[in-house]
Amino acid sequence: MKAFFSIFSAVKNNPAMNPHHCLNCDEPVHQNFCPICGQRTDTHRIVLKHFILHDMLHGVWHLDRGILFTIRETFVRPGQAALDYVSGKRIRYYNVFYLCLLVIGFNLLLKHYFEGFLPPEEERVIEKGSVNGTEFFAKNIKFILLGIVPILGLCGLIVFRRLKLNLAEHFILGGICLLGELLIAIAIFTTVFITKMGWLPDFSDYLVLIVLLLMVLYPAWVYQNAVRGKYTWIGFTWRMLLFYVLLFVMMMVVLTVIVIILSGGKGTVTF
Repeated sequence: MKAFFSIFSAVKNNPAMNPHHCLNCDEPVHQNFCPICGQRTDTHRIVLKHFILHDMLHGVWHLDRGILFTIRETFVRPGQAALDYVSGKRIRYYNVFYLCLLVIGFNLLLKHYFEGFLPPEEERVIEKGSVNGTEFFAKNIKFILLGIVPILGLCGLIVFRRLKLNLAEHFILGGICLLGELLIAIAIFTTVFITKMGWLPDFSDYLVLIVLLLMVLYPAWVYQNAVRGKYTWIGFTWRMLLFYVLLFVMMMVVLTVIVIILSGGKGTVTF
């Protein structure tokens, strides 16, 4: 009898023998996660203790593992992080493009906050028949910045063939490049703000130039980290120079097309 109750207890406590139903999709589940929708099976009623100890603290921990880890990798090993993501090692990373949108939003918020402390700029008069290009770029900044990613990816595909990545995979490297530059832009906004407020000495202009230079050179750090061991320093240097030339030419072509579309091929565009 004792053996019978031992077997009965083992069967009762075995999740494989006693399937539960997912509270989200009502599918029978045997493991810790639903195989259909991915929801955890140990859900229970929300109480104050659970809310504080699990939901809030777990959310902060998940933020650290996701967003903060991705930001850290963006500066420490950006190229290798992008290759990890391409190869399928994605659980520790936050989606690069979602994070780019978050950082763009933070930059805009920071810019708006800083402008509240500065005297308003004189409103420029737009000539009749001219299009306000600054207003167009301000309204479409998210699409314009994300549009840089395909250009970066195409340049990388042309120049760094030994990576053996397709165009879509090069977009991940381009996304990392954009993310790093957006994060550096936060430093630029902050430096410009404290410079205009007079909180820095005369060398502050040089500090702004240094930060801008870091933004320009950041793609070189990304690709150097990605292709390490695949090229000599000379081979990498001339390829990176070619990368920048292609990037400049493509961006000028895209900008020209935008100006032509805005002006209708007739008027002028004022920035």
